[in-house]
Amino acid sequence: MYRILCLLSILFTSVAFAQKAAPQGKRRPNVIFILSDDHAYQAISAYGSKLAQTPSIDRIASQGAILYNNVVTNSICGPSRAVLLTGKHSHINGYKLNEKQFDVNQPVFSEQLQQNGYQTAWIGKMHLGALPNGFDYLNVLPGQGQYYNPDFINSKNEKVKYTGYVTDIITQLSEEWLNKRDTVKPFFLVVGHKATHREWLPAIEDLGYYDNVNFPLPPTFYDEYIGRIAAQKQDMTIDKTMRLKEDLKVHADYDSETGYNPYNGFTPEQKTAFYNYYEKKVSKEFDEKNLSGKALVEWKYQRYMQDYLATARSLDRNIGKLLDYLDQHGLAENTVVIYASDQGFYLGEHGWFDKRFIYEQSLKTPFVIRYPGVIKPGTKVDAVVSNLDWAPTLLNVTGTSVPAQMQGQSFLPLLKGQKTSWKSAAYYHYYEYPMPHNVPPHFGIRTEQYTLARFYGPDNAWELYDIKKDPQNLNNLYGKKGYEKIISTLKAQLKKEIVQAKDNEALKILDGDINE
Repeated sequence: MYRILCLLSILFTSVAFAQKAAPQGKRRPNVIFILSDDHAYQAISAYGSKLAQTPSIDRIASQGAILYNNVVTNSICGPSRAVLLTGKHSHINGYKLNEKQFDVNQPVFSEQLQQNGYQTAWIGKMHLGALPNGFDYLNVLPGQGQYYNPDFINSKNEKVKYTGYVTDIITQLSEEWLNKRDTVKPFFLVVGHKATHREWLPAIEDLGYYDNVNFPLPPTFYDEYIGRIAAQKQDMTIDKTMRLKEDLKVHADYDSETGYNPYNGFTPEQKTAFYNYYEKKVSKEFDEKNLSGKALVEWKYQRYMQDYLATARSLDRNIGKLLDYLDQHGLAENTVVIYASDQGFYLGEHGWFDKRFIYEQSLKTPFVIRYPGVIKPGTKVDAVVSNLDWAPTLLNVTGTSVPAQMQGQSFLPLLKGQKTSWKSAAYYHYYEYPMPHNVPPHFGIRTEQYTLARFYGPDNAWELYDIKKDPQNLNNLYGKKGYEKIISTLKAQLKKEIVQAKDNEALKILDGDINE
């Protein structure tokens, strides 16, 4: 009898814990977070893009929610991932710039998930220079990783090379981990894709897929940057910065053994496919046209878009494979699926590629989420949220306590369509200057209607944009007559955000402005 009572006690305790942990009285859900690199929202058909169709990403959005104003706190790859892991701004988690080493001694949200009984894994691109705690399984690309035949580093810090295309390999490794996981526990899996990072090497099956498409130039392609000092001095234009040989593969050197060469590890079959497409077709066309001036820069734009979107095509295809896997293994109903990118990206807007600026195409990043039975299909969220809020939301979704030191907040109530008070602004601070693209450091806020930014370093300048009237951020309203009250209100709001974020560097600059 005593043994039976003990067993019943353990059973009731386990049930009580599960009910406490599980939202909406459901079992604790599994979570798959698919995180790509540099994938622009304006290249996703769920966001209204006419450039390409993304049926798999659209599938997540239509079956769940789509966020239209999801912004980042620092528009650059590694720091964005550090914000996801810690739920803290770059100046707090210490990872402000790319190619640094993440402090693995600080808490990360996946440790909270482990304490709540989750098994955790990160597969693919991580780009933090170190392997953080909080993951039962790691198999990640070193640094940026390679598109073809990449090395991976596992939890034991062992390097293993795989043959094939990186996007396909990441999906394959993810499915293998799912097959071998402990099926008794819920799981949290980050699927980190390298696509669509520069230099945009498509899968062989996608080479030339968009060759017959003539992409319209963005209306701001020939932007003259009037009234915007920082924009005038950047080095990220398709015209002057984008490289014919390395970026667009015009007469690429497939056999060089000096310096960085993405083709060094190609198999003979892979090298032949690339040579036949880029040398015999693309380079031949370039030579025959003998272009210069605007004709050349517009040709470069077309090639950029063709390669970028072909690289994105395999990304969407592999997302579909993972969604099909969940269906086939009976996991779809109790698995939250998220697709997001580490930040936005320029697809010719302002004549640019890359990111970094607080301007819209760089600041905003795609975010779609599916949670059957909790998030109503077709949900649209217009509120301004940021990647600072991702970790608290994931913890909230899984019924896991959110540490007080996290600086973001859960937007699960917004996803569920509940009426809730929500913050009116997101705070931003970018640091990486001058290399590689000469974008000066700046901080600011993004509200539903305005972006206010303070550039510092080489040039001190304020910028203000009315996003509703000027979504392309062309007309700097700072100092214009009639905007005095709006500027004063936004500056007060900016200071409040800076204080809350504990950004002493920005506060010192702002207070210096006030005291002048």
